[in-house]
Formats: sequence, C-alpha cells, structure tokens
Amino acid sequence: MPLKKPKPTTPGRRQMTIADFSGLTKKEPEKTLVWGKQRSSGRDNKGRVSSRFRGGGHKRLFRMIDFRQTGKFGITATVNALEYDPNRSARIALLHYTDGDKRYVLAPEGLKVGDQIVSGPRTKVRLGNRMQLQHVPIGYRIFNIEMQIGRGGQIVRSAGTAATLIGIDGDHAILQLPSGEIRKVRKECFATIGTVSNGEHNLINYGKAGRMRWLGRKPHVLGKSMNAVDHPHGGGEGHASIGLVAPKTPWGKKAMGVKTRSKRKNSDLIVRRRVHKKKRK
Repeated sequence: MPLKKPKPTTPGRRQMTIADFSGLTKKEPEKTLVWGKQRSSGRDNKGRVSSRFRGGGHKRLFRMIDFRQTGKFGITATVNALEYDPNRSARIALLHYTDGDKRYVLAPEGLKVGDQIVSGPRTKVRLGNRMQLQHVPIGYRIFNIEMQIGRGGQIVRSAGTAATLIGIDGDHAILQLPSGEIRKVRKECFATIGTVSNGEHNLINYGKAGRMRWLGRKPHVLGKSMNAVDHPHGGGEGHASIGLVAPKTPWGKKAMGVKTRSKRKNSDLIVRRRVHKKKRK
C-alpha cells in the first residue's frame, strides 16, 4: 500500500507520512475474535519498571491470530476481509471456512478479498496456502515459519519480511532469513507461501513526538542528561561527557561490544550467522 503525505499545515506534519488504508475493508473487527488488551506500561508482575520508556498510548483491542492453522487441514477458507491490526505491523485477513468457523491470519502481500486458501501437510503452492517445508519448492519465499513442530509460526511475521527456502538437508530444511542468517529447521515444520503484507511500513515517518506517544512510547532520555544517582553517565555540568572509557548500561554493565547470547542456547542449527566481519580495504 502506498504512503500518503499530508499538507504541511504544521511543523509536525511537514515530514509526516501516513499509511494508506484504502486497500483495507471498512469494517469493525470480528467480535468473537477480539478482547480488550490489558496494558502493562513496561511493568512486571511486581509492578516495577522492567522495560523503560513505555506507557500511555491509545486503547487497543487484541485480535486473536491463528499462527498454526493445524486444526483446519484440507478445509478451504475464503478471505472475507483485509483489516488493520494495531498490535502488529502487518495486515491481517479474516477467513471464513466452509465449516462455518472464522479466524484471523497474517495477510500476505497480494492477497485479495474473495481469494481462497487452504492449509495442510501438502497443498497447492499458491499465495497464502500453508504447508510443510519439505513440500515447498526450492527458492520460494515463505513467512510465518515454525521453529518447533506444532508450535505455530514464530519467525518472519513482521511487515514486508520473507524467508527463502534454499535447500533440504536430511531431516532439515535450510532457510535464509530476512536478517541474512542461514539456519536449519525441521522439514516437518509449517510455513505460509508469500511475503508478509504492508511492506512500506518501514518507510513511515512519524513526524512528531506526539504520534509516538499514541503508540505508548515515551521519550528515550540519554543517561548523560540524568543525575549521577540515576545513571553511570549522569552528573556533571550541562551536557558533559560521560567521563568513562566505555559506555555502561543504567545498571553499571558494559553497553557495547559485549556478547549477549545465552550459552544455554543451541547454535548447532545455525549454518551462517547474520553478523559478518567486514573485510579491511
């Protein structure tokens, strides 16, 4: 969907761009598939701030997205509507199954109202269909990919993203992810054919701070602007230097150049990492 640029009637609207919702169906969300979303404002179960600079924002309804589609093998579904979801960057599609059931799924780019899709271990290779990786032709673009059998789609779900199936090796399928990482996934895992919709999402310019507050995001304050009691970078006169050899987190740990991946995580299925050392010229 293209972006709209409003008239520069105020400084905040001069650089602003807005998503064009003309391709979506003008309707309220399906009542049986939504409920009120409780906001945490970045607090944990003890009420303490665990994620800084979160809070406020517009009230939202949570749409229940079916990331598995395993209970509907072989049942044809018709796309009844393409809708906006405030909880994710991608667009969602409302499916009406022939057995009378209704479900929301992530909408691929190019899906239209009235199209029919189906899910199963092996189906036709068509936009929006969901099947096991071992039956997807090599080179096809896929999204909403399982990492564990039966778990449901966990990766490649953001707007405009897609992974590429580059081969089958024994019991595993080899995927190239949007980050550039190449990794193995069990070939019995499911994925959806296509690319996630709303590919222009990353081009949106919010234009003003107030628009970010509507999303529930507060201003990110630099540590050097705080008091010494609040941050290792704090204190001093005005916007002074942090006075440290290496920057630190608010809790005193090194903030740059430290590996954060847990040692308990298994890296055996990663063929090539997304981070590559740059060659010196």
